[in-house]
Amino acid sequence: MDFEDLVTALAPPPNRVGKSVGGHEHHLYEGAVMIAYAMHLLRTEGANHVRVHPDGEHGKQFDFSGWLGRRQFRKTSSIGTTAYGGVYENAGGQTITINPRSGLGDVVAEIGDHVISAECKGGIINTKHSGQVSRLYKGLCETVGMLMATPSQGRQVAVVPLTDSTLRLAQRLAPRCALAGIEIALVGGRGEVIDMKSSQEAERDTTK
Repeated sequence: MDFEDLVTALAPPPNRVGKSVGGHEHHLYEGAVMIAYAMHLLRTEGANHVRVHPDGEHGKQFDFSGWLGRRQFRKTSSIGTTAYGGVYENAGGQTITINPRSGLGDVVAEIGDHVISAECKGGIINTKHSGQVSRLYKGLCETVGMLMATPSQGRQVAVVPLTDSTLRLAQRLAPRCALAGIEIALVGGRGEVIDMKSSQEAERDTTK
């Protein structure tokens, strides 16, 4: 999976100049993380229909309609009052519903006889600024905490941007999260997804 338009490059504010790799900060907004994980479920998990539930801020930061249109998803109906809320379908019959409602899980899909429900966070993926690195850490902890506080309907996944720091933290958290029935997935700037649960299982398989 390789998407070149998930990241938004912005000039850093004065207090963060020189704290990112390159001259601009690479923002992987929460809406971008949501849509990347939705595409991951369609392409690799066998989902045919994925529901995404952004809020108003997500819609301001990320162009859901334009991004899906560039992936040949045609809007077939509208939901709510926003320009981007609606049902999008591609020629293969895969559907993504963008429904601007809170409290339903950021990304939800029914696959076979089980439900996958994901909570997502965004962040700056090329930053060395301590405050922004801390926000990435906190984002992963917050998604795990929200899932723990939510009744499970199936698989629960905490999804955050992939950075060196979030990868290290996810590796430490994953075993304990697994005991609570929570998985961790990391989304890179081009839409690649690392499923920490799958990585652990693969490692165990190679040691047998």
